[in-house]
Amino acid sequence: MPSFPKEVFPVVGILGGGQLARMTAFAAMRMGFEVRFLLPEAAGSVQGLGQSFVGDWTDADVLRDFGATCAVVTAESEWAPVKEAEAALQGHVPVRPASFTLDIIRHKGRQKTWLRDAGLPTPRFACCATPEEAIAAADRFGYPVLAKKYTHAYDGYGNETVRSADELRVAWERLAAEDGLLIEAFVSFQRELSVLVARRPGGEYVIYPVADTEQRNHRCYAVEVPSRIEDAEADEACRIGLAAVEAVQGTGLVAVELFHTEDGSILINELAPRPHNTGHYSIEGSYTSQFENHVRAVLDFPLGNPELRTPVAIMVNVFGTRDGTASSAGLNEALAVPGVALHVYGKPIVRMHRKMGHVTVTGNDRVAARRLAETAATHLRF
Repeated sequence: MPSFPKEVFPVVGILGGGQLARMTAFAAMRMGFEVRFLLPEAAGSVQGLGQSFVGDWTDADVLRDFGATCAVVTAESEWAPVKEAEAALQGHVPVRPASFTLDIIRHKGRQKTWLRDAGLPTPRFACCATPEEAIAAADRFGYPVLAKKYTHAYDGYGNETVRSADELRVAWERLAAEDGLLIEAFVSFQRELSVLVARRPGGEYVIYPVADTEQRNHRCYAVEVPSRIEDAEADEACRIGLAAVEAVQGTGLVAVELFHTEDGSILINELAPRPHNTGHYSIEGSYTSQFENHVRAVLDFPLGNPELRTPVAIMVNVFGTRDGTASSAGLNEALAVPGVALHVYGKPIVRMHRKMGHVTVTGNDRVAARRLAETAATHLRF
């Protein structure tokens, strides 16, 4: 349970300052909690929210000063210096999720191996130390295959579909690290799924409804909840998702991305130990958003109801379409679309394909809600 006095509202420390930190802070502040951010450099997404501290976030003295008044320190992403925070705070302030969890998840090869060894279903994969090993694995699996950078691969960066040995050699030069590259068999799937699990340190958990996710160019484009899969398949997806989170001892919100294959089986694609793009719909769509349940979980507070408020929720991402400075072009038109909740992340710089915001529509009709969400997203011209 929390170590702070019960009569004092807790301070939540967040390592990071992007859109996930922004939306986590909104949820914490709505409950009356204070928020502090530690950033390696200034970030527009959290400007004006809570207290922001910019400095060397790997430095023990900086981390001790930052965490001194916090009830808990959490991380916006798996790349945050959680191990350094644990060492600096020496157990006086809990750091959740723990470095044990992040060390497994942040390296795609280690993550896949850990899940496989735990008896969980994954696509066929090989951790390859040389280009020759990668080509041999691709020959075994059959082309096309996925080449995945071990670390710092996200939002389509660091993943490539390769269709020949020549393409694989080129991908190796771009993606391989000192310890090599992950080669994964291409999965023929009916759809991609997401299961979100919020889990307290003692193991209490809640699971959000299974979501259908749509990827374009290896980036999440849209999310529809609930999934169209059968109830028995949804139950199996939830079972596998929870088992995966427990296998890595996840605390807070953990997202489990899954494949629903042509033969009806469920395979794990990958895990994210934090609030996730596929759960953004929950701000308007669920009784308790993924961000609020993340805050509750890392503080070891009772978890909220993850169920949908309405029969359907649709979320569509808004991406940068150029490089330059952000503008409000199309804002009036987007806001004129009825029933749309608009989220702009406050990023001052636009890059091609960068996530700049999202829109959500809830309602009774899946097709109508999807049409409204896509109309609003199309209007926003970042």
